[in-house]
Amino acid sequence: MEIVVCIKQVPDTTEVKIDPVTNTLIRQGVPSIVNPFDKNALEAALQLKAKYGARVTVLSMGPPQAKDALKECLAMGADEAILMSDRAFGGSDTLATSNTLAAGINKIDKVDIIICGKQAIDGDTAQVGPEMAEHLNLTQVTYVSKIDSIDGKIIRVEREHEEGYEVVDAQMPVLLTVVKSINEPRTPTVKGLMKASRKEITTWTVNDIVVDSSAIGLKGSPTQVRRIFTPERRIQGELIQADTAREAAATLARRLIEAKII
Repeated sequence: MEIVVCIKQVPDTTEVKIDPVTNTLIRQGVPSIVNPFDKNALEAALQLKAKYGARVTVLSMGPPQAKDALKECLAMGADEAILMSDRAFGGSDTLATSNTLAAGINKIDKVDIIICGKQAIDGDTAQVGPEMAEHLNLTQVTYVSKIDSIDGKIIRVEREHEEGYEVVDAQMPVLLTVVKSINEPRTPTVKGLMKASRKEITTWTVNDIVVDSSAIGLKGSPTQVRRIFTPERRIQGELIQADTAREAAATLARRLIEAKII
């Protein structure tokens, strides 16, 4: 069984700041991490590998420094890592990114399961996984919270939604996007880190895949970010202090009436 996990290296959002003059992200000095949802996707793949036997390949599109994220994935237990890196991929929105990754998966060939995190924390669009499934003409199941079983070519999963969950049987090959509650990603061991440091990461450029040049990079991106800004800080709420709860409630009611809220 061949499993591909799509990985994205993202800036640590707890450290992200915006330049007030240029309204762009300040990337200098901001650490990069593996997208947390993608770690859940990799853990799900590694658990399937242990249970059913599989080869797990991690695939990423990004600049050369994304190799650091892929090294971490190898240390966790992935068998192979592939980085799609080329200036031609620069400026990609979700559509162009999904086109590029789909071309990479076509090059790998004979993939049974593709697993993605439900979304990346730097964009929160949750679009790349489903778009890849459309490009590859695959069955897709999103917001997967549990992978129950695999029987032949049928995979059974539980899918979260607003009112609970639903059990879905899907024909493989299939693309899954997973949520955080599916598992707790493992921490790489020292042995794993040492092994990963000796592994080569395969790098593919635009010349290594079959893809329409007008469907990738800026040319293939119908959406573009025009401006990023920090929302204006709203007025802080007022803390009502009183000797008793009754007095506090009366003060609150009076303020709401004065503001014509009630």
